[in-house]
Amino acid sequence: MKEFLLKYGCNPNQKPSKIYMADGSELPIEVLNGRPGYINFLDAFNGWQLVSELKKATGLPAATSFKHVSPAGAAVGLPLTDVLKKIYWVDDLGDLSPLASAYARARGADRMSSFGDFIALSDVCDVSTAKMIKREVSDGVIAPGYEPEALELLKAKKKGNYNIIQIDPSYVPAPLEHKEVYGVTFEQGRNELVIDDNLFAEIPTEAKEIPESARIDLIVSLITLKYTQSNSVCYALGGQAIGIGAGQQSRIHCTRLAGQKADNWFLRQSPKVLGLKFLDSIGRADRDNAIDVYIGDEYEDILADGVWETIFAEKPEVFTREEKKAYLASLPKNVALGSDAFFPFGDNIERARKSNVAYIAQPGGSIRDDNVIEACNRYGIVMAFTGIRLFHH
Repeated sequence: MKEFLLKYGCNPNQKPSKIYMADGSELPIEVLNGRPGYINFLDAFNGWQLVSELKKATGLPAATSFKHVSPAGAAVGLPLTDVLKKIYWVDDLGDLSPLASAYARARGADRMSSFGDFIALSDVCDVSTAKMIKREVSDGVIAPGYEPEALELLKAKKKGNYNIIQIDPSYVPAPLEHKEVYGVTFEQGRNELVIDDNLFAEIPTEAKEIPESARIDLIVSLITLKYTQSNSVCYALGGQAIGIGAGQQSRIHCTRLAGQKADNWFLRQSPKVLGLKFLDSIGRADRDNAIDVYIGDEYEDILADGVWETIFAEKPEVFTREEKKAYLASLPKNVALGSDAFFPFGDNIERARKSNVAYIAQPGGSIRDDNVIEACNRYGIVMAFTGIRLFHH
């Protein structure tokens, strides 16, 4: 297949639309089901690059959940705790394959943002992963292959219209990439930077030790940032992104947005949230929405008479701001954080430490690096200067 005709571009009025290889060669993909759109393919190709790099860097199966050309979550296939299985709504699926665990983590990082996602998988999609995908609201999936039973499960999704793309894992893109804006063609070398432990060699802070688990988390965060719309910051723990702040104009807003998402991820694991009793008729998406409101400052809205009865089997207790703050403060200080560009001020460190960040990787090079280092030293945070910016536009 040398070209694939699309229904329209970014918006219905943008016609005609298609994808093709500029040199006239065959496309490196096969559409096995559905009719993916313009944004679907943008998510698919960016997501495939992300999971491919995660697999190469860690040796573990990887998955990502993409929305609007940025990941809502990304992860490698480490086993899930019982608590994570419960908050990701997969505790009824039995034993999960490593690939299914990766997708459960990627989808579970920010389930509200992942609603209607496009999935990328580093490995052949197995039945365990397909069963999980089948019951989530999603636009499509890209993978290097599909087990026969897994493919049939996915083909039945969305009344037979689910988008399923198979990509040639041996495909290597040209070293130069092009983009056209307002009739002007931009050309640049592909970002072939390899993200590994070598990026953590320069540590200007007093604290120096980065354990192996944190190194994996820093790699997850930086590879995630490589395919996230800039400016961006990513918090990671346990082999997965737990909070991504994408497309913000200021660094501190990235750090705050990602930090709030990380806090929400932690709060979902709190006894009060785990103890919520939903009506049997409430689906996973509505539960996610209710939990998001419950742990937010608008919790009184969901506890109002006439409202909670439509969601919960029992009226939940108020989760006060003081209780939430105390719960977050009680957690281990072991979160990793990556930034796609340098921190210009120490306020980013002040915000990051509130979400239990202990390890940071950022390019360095700000005229106020000394201020940022001082802030890290104040809280015993280890910070590596990678010397590499990871902007993605």
